[in-house]
Amino acid sequence: MESILFIIKSIILGIVEGITEFLPVSSTGHLIIFQNLLGFTSTSKNYVEMYTYVIQLGAILAVVVLYWKKIMGTLKNFFPKKVGYENSGFKFWFMIFIACIPGGVLGILLDDLADKYLFNSVTVAVTLFVGAIWILYAEKRFRPNKLGNKDLKISMKQAWIIGAFQCLAIIPGMSRSASTIIGGWIAGLSTVAAAEFSFFLAMPVMVGMSFLKILKIGGLTALTGIEVISLAVGFIVSFIVAVMVINKFISYLKKKPMKVFAIYRMIFAIIVLAAGFFGIF
Repeated sequence: MESILFIIKSIILGIVEGITEFLPVSSTGHLIIFQNLLGFTSTSKNYVEMYTYVIQLGAILAVVVLYWKKIMGTLKNFFPKKVGYENSGFKFWFMIFIACIPGGVLGILLDDLADKYLFNSVTVAVTLFVGAIWILYAEKRFRPNKLGNKDLKISMKQAWIIGAFQCLAIIPGMSRSASTIIGGWIAGLSTVAAAEFSFFLAMPVMVGMSFLKILKIGGLTALTGIEVISLAVGFIVSFIVAVMVINKFISYLKKKPMKVFAIYRMIFAIIVLAAGFFGIF
């Protein structure tokens, strides 16, 4: 019975990850809260932390599958002779690399401090609320009215700006998606272009961070059979749900504002703070 309950919790968390990874609501923040709420624990050291990063890889795989054609297009035209550097796959992936630098450096420097002091439900709730206000302000102030930039032609300056804003995601509850989309707005990208660049940027960032975290906490050794099954189930569920969410999110952004996510963040944050006040967390 305990094993079945453990798998059910893993399925729920996989759904939470798949829904929230690419929406501007903070997947890490939601996982911290739901893990506490569900009492998702294990006798194996660091298993819960490992589980979090493994299921994030499932969500990232959804981007690879959905954007496979575009990814292959950049690789086939990595050094094209006719269109030159500006339209090359090399430039596109080099801009991704540039955008990874600020968050990568700051993440390495501040990772342990963030884990120690910020990974709790109260901090997440406060950050969700503050981040919601930031989304409302940024959308009103910086969001362009155009769709445009279908080919994701990003300059080095734009990549640096987006990468700098991605650093905010070190704080759980802020949301990597929200930070990079807002960074894209400020850099002059359309909403759809900013969101899609955020998806591509998530691949090296999340894969690299997940593998480093897994190695740091001891890899996948010394796990029980049910824990291995739980990892697999969470990975698969997060992948399937993320596949369904990504296209719907892009379609939504083409027509409607992000303020609905800000309002959700505020309501959710208040509920979490109230739950903490009454001792539920």
